[in-house]
Amino acid sequence: MGIGRRDFLKKSAALTAASLVGINLKIKADGIAPVEASAGENLAQIPDEVKRSPAYKKEGDIEWVRGVCRFCGTGCKVWLGLKNGKPAIIRGEKDSQINFGFLCMKGMLFYKLFRHPDRLTQPLYRKSKKEPFKPISWEKAFDIMADEMIKAIKKGEWGPMGWTGIAYYGSGQALTEETYLFQKLFRCIGTNHVEGNPRLCMASAVGGYLTSYGTDEPAGGYADFDKAQTVFIIGSNTAECHPILYRRIMKNKLANPNGYMVINVDPRVSPTSKIADIHMQFKPGTDLALLNALAHVIIKEGLYDKEFVSKYCSFHIYTKGRDKNPLIGHAVSFEEYKRFLEKYTPEYAAEICGGNITPEMIRKVARRFATTRTVSIWTMGLNQRTRGVWVNNLVTNLHLLTGNVCKDGADALSLTGQPNACGGVREGGGLCHILPGHRVVKNAKHRHQLEKIWGVPKGTIPPKPGYHTVKMFSAISYTEEDKRRFPGLKPIHFIWIEETSPLQSLPNMRRFREGFARDDVFVVVTDIFPTRTTEFANLILPAAFHFEKTGVYGCTERRSQLTPKAVKAPGQAMPELWQIVNFAQVLAKKLKRERDPKLRKRASIVYQCVAPFIEAAKKDPWWTLSKEVWNEYAGKVTKGQDSDLSGATYEVLLERPDGVQWPAPTVEIARKGGTLRRFVVGKDPIATKIAQTHPEYRDWKCIDYGHLHKDHKFWVWLRPYKGPAEPPDAEYPFVLSTGRVIDHWHTASMTGRIPELAGDYPYAWVEINPKDAQRLGINPGDLVLVETRRGKNILPARISTDEGPMEGMVFVYWYDQEKSRMINFCTLDAFDPGSKQPEFKICACRIKKYAPAQPLKSFIVKLEKVRGGYLHNAELDPNEK
Repeated sequence: MGIGRRDFLKKSAALTAASLVGINLKIKADGIAPVEASAGENLAQIPDEVKRSPAYKKEGDIEWVRGVCRFCGTGCKVWLGLKNGKPAIIRGEKDSQINFGFLCMKGMLFYKLFRHPDRLTQPLYRKSKKEPFKPISWEKAFDIMADEMIKAIKKGEWGPMGWTGIAYYGSGQALTEETYLFQKLFRCIGTNHVEGNPRLCMASAVGGYLTSYGTDEPAGGYADFDKAQTVFIIGSNTAECHPILYRRIMKNKLANPNGYMVINVDPRVSPTSKIADIHMQFKPGTDLALLNALAHVIIKEGLYDKEFVSKYCSFHIYTKGRDKNPLIGHAVSFEEYKRFLEKYTPEYAAEICGGNITPEMIRKVARRFATTRTVSIWTMGLNQRTRGVWVNNLVTNLHLLTGNVCKDGADALSLTGQPNACGGVREGGGLCHILPGHRVVKNAKHRHQLEKIWGVPKGTIPPKPGYHTVKMFSAISYTEEDKRRFPGLKPIHFIWIEETSPLQSLPNMRRFREGFARDDVFVVVTDIFPTRTTEFANLILPAAFHFEKTGVYGCTERRSQLTPKAVKAPGQAMPELWQIVNFAQVLAKKLKRERDPKLRKRASIVYQCVAPFIEAAKKDPWWTLSKEVWNEYAGKVTKGQDSDLSGATYEVLLERPDGVQWPAPTVEIARKGGTLRRFVVGKDPIATKIAQTHPEYRDWKCIDYGHLHKDHKFWVWLRPYKGPAEPPDAEYPFVLSTGRVIDHWHTASMTGRIPELAGDYPYAWVEINPKDAQRLGINPGDLVLVETRRGKNILPARISTDEGPMEGMVFVYWYDQEKSRMINFCTLDAFDPGSKQPEFKICACRIKKYAPAQPLKSFIVKLEKVRGGYLHNAELDPNEK
């Protein structure tokens, strides 16, 4: 079960070294043989334009094609090697300023998924979810989909958010072109029920940047790690979730052990903590008090940057009942901010935070933060909270107070969990309230800009945002509880899910799974493997995998990178863009025959949505189609916006070893890599233009051009301490938190099929503090019952004196597909009122010994041939009923 820290570091070091040269390490794989394509089959399919570019080379008998890693939001540049026409190896790009040739284990091994026997290779359909799936043609699949979507529209209503009965749920793993065209299609059909799984991982970071900067996404990037003196890691197990960035931090630490300080702020001791000079361990959910106390010390001791604060910052607070817009609130003075902080003395915060936090530790960290160049990084530990936006603001506050932003070695950098949550969903308009190019649904001017670009009538895009994720899935489960929670909730009868498995990843998911099991909800899933969500599908559409199609990922630091097609997709698997274009044409024809004028009117709009791409979809859906969609998105939709990528053409992206950071409004700027540092006059073209054209800003060194900040200043927010939604109590005395391991990606639908990774972590476990384990009579390996008010798990115990949670807290990993170990039956779906992101990280639970240690089996969802078609293995298991 799992690997120890020593093994973890040894393995990481070996693999990252191997990733530079492309050595395929042989690692224990529990006897599962790697999958090979059949002998003699040539899978190489590389477009001529790619072959003529720097993204292609041939060394001996290996053809190399350059793209980006398929997994986390770091954005590592990779070379895929094809030997004798088959994917054979992956190695890092040495000239990339992101990963410098290094890769983690997941990045090195994903080539093993191309011809995996579990790949979905043909459209599968069943009318009732109680029946087996049967193979059907793509034509038949689109015909059924269009009929079912129209039925669902008719069952629902038309309102300010558009049609209430249909929805799209996408992914931060989809390509930018895919998210862009999916949301365009659904808005042209007439609904803003457009969501994606980034709502679960980074929506609070979006809310944080929007309120602090007036616009989304960070000011700096990874290069700041190398010039920083302090790295402040809060709510992030960087070592396992972003191992290549962790390697970069570790390298700097080893090169300058006395001058480079790492501060880790986390209730749990994780592999990340081991390189920390200071580990601040506090009760889960008390970090708002801690961050305000750091600001208190910085102000009290006069450590703040007086020039930066007075010239470039203003102070804001939101008061319910007084302020109309929570993103703006109202301005207050610096003196009012000081008075707000008065109660957050180090002594007050230390008492709230508990753990090892002392007043002197708070003072020491505050002084270090203020007097050195500091980069802060965070992920789900801050974002997956009911006060996720606030805690994001409080981290950024520290940077603004100390002038640790807009300069080398200083930034407030929210790390993104998925490879394209930023580029695809945040920038491409993949959430219910936003539109592509950092536009918003509520803004009529923004809607009309897009309608003009798309060539569709004014008023095509409904004016009100659709349902956010928890509400969207509640509209499918549609229980009495859901209706009480969301008054006026309208049911959804049709959903198209792309490249994600919400029925494993959603919190408190019991009722969602029960809702999806009903036959009055038609479920379409586009994916590459069977998942816990395809189990509830009526229609499964096989997608092309990474490098089997073409498109762009945009990573944490505003950087877009292209992955071209290189490998032939198996069977009938097709790119999502091709699926969208062909489905839209079928839908348009059917809508044209409808009697209802509202529906009939949408026929021409839906056709116009995909009209520019129909010929490319016919001739070349693998390269040309993607390029034309990108040209519309980057060249027209982002042009003139802060996320301007109009200079980042496919030609430029093929040339660059590490992509382009926006804003990149011209090819000349894009060819140099774009804009490393936002808001800085002389470095950011937008800030520079404002300084040149507005005399009042002529002597400013940095200018906040966020569209919400009319004063062109950064905003420091007054955010009080507020605890979690469900703190522990007498009945449920422990805190449950969840996270990821280094070898598995999210729900393990991909990494669970790579033998080397699956063999290391065959199943999840619960980490328990040794003192709690001793008190409850739990030994290592014992099966433990973890219960919350929503569900239960039975998991083996891991008890360590070196790593693990603080006393009174347990930690569980959420990749396991075995039903009794799927921890999201237990997690909480309370969400942040601003970002609507659920509080996965904190809920109350109780634990007890269930049984002595015993052998456990791993589980991965598969399709099996049965009489009359195919069923998932779980559907054949009586224990699943």
